Amino acid sequence: MNYLEELQDFLSNNLIHKVVDFNPTTDQLLPLDFTANNKELTPEILADTDLFSLWVNNKLANANARYGIGGYNEHRTIYSRSEHFDTLEEPRRLHLGTDIWGPAETPIYNFYDATVHSFKFNDNFGDYGATIILKYEIEDLEFYALYGHLSLASLSGLAEGKFILAGKQFASFGVKEENGFWPPHLHFQLMFDMQGMKGDYPGVCRFTKRDEFLQNCPNPELILKHTFTSALPKNT
Repeated sequence: MNYLEELQDFLSNNLIHKVVDFNPTTDQLLPLDFTANNKELTPEILADTDLFSLWVNNKLANANARYGIGGYNEHRTIYSRSEHFDTLEEPRRLHLGTDIWGPAETPIYNFYDATVHSFKFNDNFGDYGATIILKYEIEDLEFYALYGHLSLASLSGLAEGKFILAGKQFASFGVKEENGFWPPHLHFQLMFDMQGMKGDYPGVCRFTKRDEFLQNCPNPELILKHTFTSALPKNT
């Protein structure tokens, strides 16, 4: 059994808690597309975080949606807004996590017992901002979840190795000044191997490295389906 099969087997046979508050009988999710197919996101909007936030908020309000969602394995043009995603060989554009877009201070919960692997304030324009990485251990399998674009208060009182109980609120969505200058949202990403990194792991890769990174970063729907149940869009 490989890592992915082992993780799938565990998740299908154990209680997995919510990541954010959501009532599938009353709340709605709105898939948001940040590829080149989205012609609404002009360079002017992407260059101004307040305009970008207003665009997201209007989309959610018009759809009567509690959250926007999407992005895993999505080739996104929006990263052209920041030099943080440029490299000499090839710009990074392929998204490796799932984003949940919603109001700043939205609570974030731990889906299973974990310990703090690392945390950091990645304070570059377009970066994660406040970031927490939790470590999960399932028999002989270890995997990690990265929570990015958090509030700075989420980092208060943390220490590597600190135990975080399943179901506990441990973080919240950050405002632009704390989340890398993005509209408020959670970047949620799974990794089997941290590859020696702490407080950070690429959430966006070069397209030519797609297969390598996706093998290490499985679809977060494995976890999020326990929060959103049938409301989760097919393309997430």
